[in-house]
Amino acid sequence: MITRQAPTDAGAATVRPPRRGRSLWLLLVLAVLLGLMFLSVAVGSRDVQWADIVAAFGGSAEGFNEAAVAKRIPRTLLAVIVGAALGVSGAVMQGVTRNPLADPGILGVNMGASLAVVVGMAFFGLATATGFIWSAILGAGVTALFVHVIGSMGRGGATPLKLALAGAATSAALASFIRALLLPRNDIADGAHSWQIGGVGGGTFATISHVLPFLVVGFVVCLLSARGLNLLALGDELAAGLGQRVAASRITASVGSVVLCGASTAVTGPIGFVGLVIPHMCRLLVGVDHRWLLPFSALTGAALLTAADVVGRIVARPGQIDVGIVTALIGAPFFIYIVRRQKVRSL
Repeated sequence: MITRQAPTDAGAATVRPPRRGRSLWLLLVLAVLLGLMFLSVAVGSRDVQWADIVAAFGGSAEGFNEAAVAKRIPRTLLAVIVGAALGVSGAVMQGVTRNPLADPGILGVNMGASLAVVVGMAFFGLATATGFIWSAILGAGVTALFVHVIGSMGRGGATPLKLALAGAATSAALASFIRALLLPRNDIADGAHSWQIGGVGGGTFATISHVLPFLVVGFVVCLLSARGLNLLALGDELAAGLGQRVAASRITASVGSVVLCGASTAVTGPIGFVGLVIPHMCRLLVGVDHRWLLPFSALTGAALLTAADVVGRIVARPGQIDVGIVTALIGAPFFIYIVRRQKVRSL
């Protein structure tokens, strides 16, 4: 039986699928993700056979095919965990701000994390993976706070359009700062420029081991904030009347989102639009309940980034197109569509 929730998009009621339907969608998305992970390991500039994959999983890297598989396995795992992190981060940002345009890239959070890493490299000799991650998280948090303050100024408070404009302006300014810092620094410019495109091609098990603890903490904080996000969707006054600590809920959820975004950016560079597209897709499948939306956003985000990586390797053989470019090609038209929807003012 289908139930209807309170309107969320300016007068339009959102249909919530029954629990059984959501469970079926969950299994389907998981199956798609596993299929994409297999493709990511099997497909590239050199296609490999099932025997090569089995041998590589057994620790062999003697032949060219087996070596290729051994390199693709950590790359695939990195795409999965970063895609999941960006999907959840975007869903939480949209829930906290009640802004359908919220996304780590659009709000400039990714670029803030990038600037912090570049500053650390240029002035403080930052060279360790853990140092990159902490710097990126700090930069992401400061930028998120700055954009929210700027977008909240003036009449009407933090509207979706004002936040998007503030984020776009901040992102452009931070990108200019990054270029200015890199121009006289040929020693770090090449690596930083390629990192800024956003990609998972350099993924290794060492990289995953460094970033995974941060992502686990971010995921746990966001999942524990799901009930609070549901209440915030009812409005601050009603949420407070139901006993919810509005400010504490917003801060806690925002911290989890910033950790996910910053840690992901530190290891892959800024990858945009995953956090914008994924939550909107998942709401069509499971509704607006964050207890379901966040896990679905994680799985679907992982599937999207893995698929983008596979596509980038197929269309440019024997080279590759970084996932940051592929996701931008997917997300930019979607962003325009969301902006042009006259009825969407807030979530």
